Amino acid sequence: MNNPIQLNPKEMINAYLLFFVVHGAQIGVGIQGFQRIIYQDARQDAWISVLIAGIATHIVTFCMIKTLEIYGSNDLYGIQQDIFGKWIGNFLNALYVTYCTVAFFSVLRNYIEVIHAWIFPSIGTWFLSATLLIIIIYAFTGGLRVIVGVSFFSIILSLWILPMLAFPMKYASAESLFPIFENDIRSILKGAHSMTFTIIGFEILNVIYPFVKDKKNIRKPVHLGLLFTTLIYVVVMMVSIAYYSEGKLLKTIWATLTLFSFISFPFIERFEFIAVCFWMLIIIPNLCLYLWAAYRGVIRLVKIRATTFVWIFSIIVFIFTMIIQTRTEINTINTVFGNIAFYVIFIYPILLWILAILKKKFSSKKVPKNEQA
Repeated sequence: MNNPIQLNPKEMINAYLLFFVVHGAQIGVGIQGFQRIIYQDARQDAWISVLIAGIATHIVTFCMIKTLEIYGSNDLYGIQQDIFGKWIGNFLNALYVTYCTVAFFSVLRNYIEVIHAWIFPSIGTWFLSATLLIIIIYAFTGGLRVIVGVSFFSIILSLWILPMLAFPMKYASAESLFPIFENDIRSILKGAHSMTFTIIGFEILNVIYPFVKDKKNIRKPVHLGLLFTTLIYVVVMMVSIAYYSEGKLLKTIWATLTLFSFISFPFIERFEFIAVCFWMLIIIPNLCLYLWAAYRGVIRLVKIRATTFVWIFSIIVFIFTMIIQTRTEINTINTVFGNIAFYVIFIYPILLWILAILKKKFSSKKVPKNEQA
């Protein structure tokens, strides 16, 4: 098997932290307005689509862990090199680096679009992009443990947002959720497929696995992180369906943020401004983890220092944030990327697991023959 890259003991993390890594990687800009897209497909059964998508993440993660356990302390990049050989493996590694880069760009560009739409419509895209990239560079240069620490505090400090969903419930109607299963299974599954862009992030496990100290204990925190994410998405979807009328939800681009716009306090009139600004803390783990995953793939292909890589990466992303300007272009990227991500995240890991089992089986059969010779 392909030898894994030597790891720095100072970068190792405990298994329980994977709860925060997985959940922090999944919750990002998608939750701000995923409801409309899912509702277009499954109507009032959209929450079932979200639930199905959440269950699918558990199944795929099970396959990911099984594959990683076969290879011990190797990550996805090393596994692909071992199964497919040097040339094809490196080609697939380059594609996965591209995937992480596009995921990073999508999260960043969508958040900038939210800031433009809700708070600062006239502020320059270059300024917001540069500011966020500098923050990400600073976190990245601190190493994996700093990135995991950011994920931890991001979740802990943002838990207060969840109780805010109780305010829209005062004006919600549970009747909007019925009748259940009125839509056919095809529409519900189509809605689950549309959740791809929103629910991705857990695939970071493929890259971070070698850095976990107690690998035997990763299952529980990882699946709890997936469960927590699924519950949040299901609750947000159900609240949105119950609150909005059918026509209103179909026309609301950022349904979650619009829910917050109806919240007001004597000392805060526009609560959604607070939510949008605070959301930066929520997307930072997304960005840091995708950047770090891309770096782990690049060093398999070329020798490059982390500081050199992060500046080159940031300049490329910065240039593309200036090129992609309109909402139509951003939506097109989201749609295309979501379709590609479905195969990368939900189909490929299952195929890779099967190939890893077959390679292990045939490799074990060759050993006795060599010994006999």
